[in-house]
Amino acid sequence: MRFTEQQVRSLFDQDVQDQSGAKIGSVGQVWATAGDPAWVSVQTGGGQEPMAPLANAQMQGGRLKVAYDKATVQNAPAVPRGTTTPLNAEQTAQLYTYYRMQPHQAPESREELIRSEERLRVGTESQPAGKAVLRKHVVTENVHTTVPVEHDEVYVEREPINAADARNVRAEMGEAEQEMQLRAERPVVAKDRVPVERVHLAKNEVVEDQPIDEQVRHEEIEANIPEASRRRR
Repeated sequence: MRFTEQQVRSLFDQDVQDQSGAKIGSVGQVWATAGDPAWVSVQTGGGQEPMAPLANAQMQGGRLKVAYDKATVQNAPAVPRGTTTPLNAEQTAQLYTYYRMQPHQAPESREELIRSEERLRVGTESQPAGKAVLRKHVVTENVHTTVPVEHDEVYVEREPINAADARNVRAEMGEAEQEMQLRAERPVVAKDRVPVERVHLAKNEVVEDQPIDEQVRHEEIEANIPEASRRRR
């Protein structure tokens, strides 16, 4: 199993059991290979602490159970009790050989090329597009209309006097005159100001698709491999 950092911290002084459950000792130190916890030293009461692998080991009930028997662990290559010196290459090789394990292989570093490309990121931004102005001014226009007007017209009425009426009419000889007051209407123009319409500015947001023509670049990688070294499919 792969041990977490918290599990590694909890290993110290925990009992170490062999594959059958028999106690071998307790954990003294934890050693790492290539940055991963790989070995523990087992305190057995002597001046040397044999090493046991964490590969295939398990935590059971707060105890570390290794995948080997007690005798195998007790006779394994050891380090001085309480030492914190990292294992050297020779010690690590001895442990792998003793436990018949394959050495930890570090990942092979490979040189590589990173291919990049441009991606078009399209958005919008708000900017002034002009100013709408509502302005009023006075316009003079000619209006042609008619209006009915009245006036008096004078005419002369003549009525003969019959014999019966003649007895009641006094006949006088001499100059006389009669007046009549005449009336006539004339057009009179007045102007009234009246409200006829409310006018204001309003706007709507209109969404439309606007074409965008732009160029983006990308990288291409070509492999120039000799014919003899090409992989056959």
